[in-house]
Order: sequence, then C-alpha cells, then structure tokens
Amino acid sequence: MRYDNLFNDLEITTDPFALCELKGQCNIGLSQDASATLHYILSGEGEIAFANQPPLRVARGSLVLIPALLHHSLRSYGTSRDPVPECQPAQLHLARLMAGEGPTGGDQMTALCGRIRVGLRGVSDVIDLIREPLVERIGETSAMQGALQGLLCEISNPKMGSRAMIRALLTQCVIEMLRKRLATGRQLEWMAALADPMLWNALRAMLDEPGANHSVESLAESVFMSRSAFAKRFTEAYGSGPMDLLRALRMRQAAALLRDTDLPVKRIAEMVGFASRSAFTRSFEANTDLSPRAFRQLHRGG
Repeated sequence: MRYDNLFNDLEITTDPFALCELKGQCNIGLSQDASATLHYILSGEGEIAFANQPPLRVARGSLVLIPALLHHSLRSYGTSRDPVPECQPAQLHLARLMAGEGPTGGDQMTALCGRIRVGLRGVSDVIDLIREPLVERIGETSAMQGALQGLLCEISNPKMGSRAMIRALLTQCVIEMLRKRLATGRQLEWMAALADPMLWNALRAMLDEPGANHSVESLAESVFMSRSAFAKRFTEAYGSGPMDLLRALRMRQAAALLRDTDLPVKRIAEMVGFASRSAFTRSFEANTDLSPRAFRQLHRGG
C-alpha cells in the first residue's frame, strides 16, 4: 500500500466535542479513554501532564492527539490572558468540562476536546497504532489554520451538512499531521507497516479481530512468510513485535467494551482472547492501573 493510497482511504469519525475551561491554576484529569483524544487549545497556556512521561507544554494554537488508554490531564498555568478566538464557543451545544477557579483568579485556558477514530479500508481504529502523542503548533501561517477555524465555526454554529464538513476538516488536519511526520520520520514506524502490503494483511487481521487466537506463527503463515522473517520485518517496520501490538489492541478493545456495553467482565475477557477473567484482570490493571470494574464505573458513572 503506497502512502497516497493510505491517505485516500482514511475514514475519520468523532464523538461530540466538549469545551474544557480551566480558570486560574488548576487541572482537569481526563483519565484513560478507550478512544484516542484530540485537544485543540483555544486560549491560555499550560501543559498536558502524563503519569509516566514528561508533560507537553501547550498554548493557544496547540493541537494534540493523545493515544487511547494514555492517562493524562490538562493543567492551566493561570498566567495568560489570551482572548478566546472570535468564533466564540459560547454557543457550543456541548458538554462542558469545568475546573474550579484557582488562586490567581480569572486567567483561563480553554480547549476543545473530543474522541476521534481513524479507519482505513473498512478497518476501524487504525489510530490505535499510534503510541506517542502527536503535537502541532498552529500559527497564522500553518496549513491547518483555516481548517481548524472552519472546524470551530461548524461546531459552534451547526447547520445542514455540518457533520460531513467536520469530518472533512478533521480528515484534512489528520492528513497534515501525518504527512509532516512522514517527511521527518518521527513517530511513524506504524505507517511503514501500513505501507507494506504483506504486513498490512497481518495488521488487518489483528485490528479486525484482536481477540482471535493469533500467534507469530499464524500471522506469518497468513502472509506466506517464515516465522523469523515475519517477526524481523514486522519489528523493523513497526518498532515492536506483533504480540506487543496485539496485547495493546486487546486492551483497547476491552476498554471500549467496558465503556460501551453491559457485557459481563468474564465475557469481555473471552472476547479479547483471555482464557480466564483473572488473567484478563491482571493484564488490564497492568495497562490502566484500574480494575475492569473500576474502569467501567469511571466511564459510565456507576
């Protein structure tokens, strides 16, 4: 699969956006989510903090894509008085995530936040292959400036065709983020795997059915390669072994099932390839620091 074909076949979907407002010095903890999250900073300055890696400094114009199941929080420094853009999101018909006013008073950081899914040729959640946050600083001369302003206007004032327009504008932004990294070779080992027709077939099998009884041997056989040749080619392209990726995909599928369904934990464990509930629970806790039950309660309010 050539990169041009990859871009042609991207399919972007998103849940409704939320407006995050942080007044003064304060945090909004966003926990792990089963989907990737997009943050666009509209005003103010601060950082996105993580549990096990350095924080990302953000300010007005920062666009950040956070991989699924990566615990993070928005933190306002409470020191900037940037105005919210002219396309003021006060009319946004969205849930609002509020943080209380901190000790420095009315300085505010405002961000537009939403879950995002990227599909490819009928395979959902290809974005799950991203392992590190993607960050863009959007200035007045950025190729994404017009698309993001249009996105904000469509969300603020929805009308006929807004859903399709939002999808098109998000697609434009994601393509720009990815192709800039292709030019520099940063954080995109997974795209090399997508562009390799042999590896794509194995990736598709894992993305389509992460709970199936995959092994390095079965995946190698499915693309007519020896076990050693497949493992070497996969690791060189993706940056880690196929079983490492499979474990991550299983955890993300499990998180989505816990969030979106009432299925028993034992049934979810079976669906994502675990022989026992206890083994699944240990693996899920190791990846999220939460038990499956606690994760479900956190994301469903009970």
